[in-house]
Amino acid sequence: MSEPKKLDDLEARLGYRFANRSLLEQALTHASFLPADDARGGSYQRLEFLGDRVLGLTIAAMLFERYPDAPEGQLSRALADLVRKETCAAVAADLGLSAHLRLGKGEQRSGLGKKIAVLGDSCEALLGAIYRDAGFAAADSVVRALWTNRVPAMTATSADPKTHLQEWAHTRNFSEPRYVEQSRVGPDHAPVFRVHAIVGSLAPAEGQGPSKRHAERAAAETMLKREGVLPTNEKNAQ
Repeated sequence: MSEPKKLDDLEARLGYRFANRSLLEQALTHASFLPADDARGGSYQRLEFLGDRVLGLTIAAMLFERYPDAPEGQLSRALADLVRKETCAAVAADLGLSAHLRLGKGEQRSGLGKKIAVLGDSCEALLGAIYRDAGFAAADSVVRALWTNRVPAMTATSADPKTHLQEWAHTRNFSEPRYVEQSRVGPDHAPVFRVHAIVGSLAPAEGQGPSKRHAERAAAETMLKREGVLPTNEKNAQ
């Protein structure tokens, strides 16, 4: 099968036909295929940088549209899963992208074209190439077609404020939330606990309740509302 025919088949699976075929070829070209002095500009690396941003924006829009009531923390966690290298590599595998990659001879023999990192990078480069070829709307359409069935189902809100806060902190690269008891007052049969939730360098958030568990959940909810993750009128079950 000739190379042009192979690219025709790839475009058919992709659901997009390039006006400038050289962009498609660049998106499939690993640096090892090129002379050292041309490896950076002629390989898929720059297109990968662009495609990563196109993918992130489209997936964010998809999640925002599909789950209008989901809090920001849940959306961010889903976004991270959908744009990670392993997901992009799975999309590339569905497209049969490894058979079209242009690699150096040694890299071909070593099976580099089947590695997750290379498949994921080339998938992003492909999206960048589509953007360069026809603009954002074309790239957005391809992403939606390839990723729609991968978007997870999610509930509108997280049932546990502590879990929700932990997820949100993770997406912001903060350390694990900590809960520090500040005081315990009242008789043994009716105590009132006061707890601070602490996340990274953020100011502590305070919560109170008849047990440490209730106070911790209240503190987590207070921080989520203060940081704009939850609407101020939304309450989670205690």
